[in-house]
Amino acid sequence: YRGVELDLADPDRTAALFRELRPQRVCHLAAQAGVRYSLVNPHAYERSNLAAFVNVLEGCRHHGVERLVYASSSSVYGGNTKLPFAETDPVDRPVSLYAATKKANELMAHTYTHLFGLPTVGLRFFTVYGPWGRPDMAMWIFTERLIRGEPIPVFNHGRMRRDFTYIDDIVAGVRASLFADGLDPWEILNLGNHRSEELLDMIALLARTLGVEPRMELLPMQPGDVPATYADIEQARRKLGFEPRTPLAEG
Repeated sequence: YRGVELDLADPDRTAALFRELRPQRVCHLAAQAGVRYSLVNPHAYERSNLAAFVNVLEGCRHHGVERLVYASSSSVYGGNTKLPFAETDPVDRPVSLYAATKKANELMAHTYTHLFGLPTVGLRFFTVYGPWGRPDMAMWIFTERLIRGEPIPVFNHGRMRRDFTYIDDIVAGVRASLFADGLDPWEILNLGNHRSEELLDMIALLARTLGVEPRMELLPMQPGDVPATYADIEQARRKLGFEPRTPLAEG
């Protein structure tokens, strides 16, 4: 392992890194994540999710990379109401800038696959949680507030469902997507737990584990949010042998 601290939105330094390392396969997980932050700082998403992605694509193109695996997101499904979400569902109506940048990544990857023969795999992650998780995710925010005895903000008056997917299962899917044989030149695959869980059940589980009584502040739906996510993972099962093994209570 070698660590390099680098802004991928810097085209010269990114190109120099590709020239130096000449990687065979690239796993691109760097991005500005989060739906709500995209409402207040859109330029961070423009730089990290669009400019940086072009630089990675260019590095792969010019150095004969065998496969590029990159992070997309379940947010591309936008306000779709058909559950579970399948890769063949329409994703042309994003409800946040974050979702729009992830959809743009899929389209940009398609262009490089079509024009330059670069094999690409986009992974639509569904509500990933676990150790080293992002501190702006509900799991961490709720836990901290429960420990401090503070009320938890719960949007859409608690009528929310999420396909919570444990990090170890995601890692297994990422590894498989890097090394699996027989993939199409341009792939888009869901990686989720294939279970849509009530947000209130998750809160109850956290509170029970912490030994506290939860207090909830029920609020209206946030802009850019969606009421439910649920991954159809049949494609990932068939092509990657992907099988999530971690139920929410264990995770």
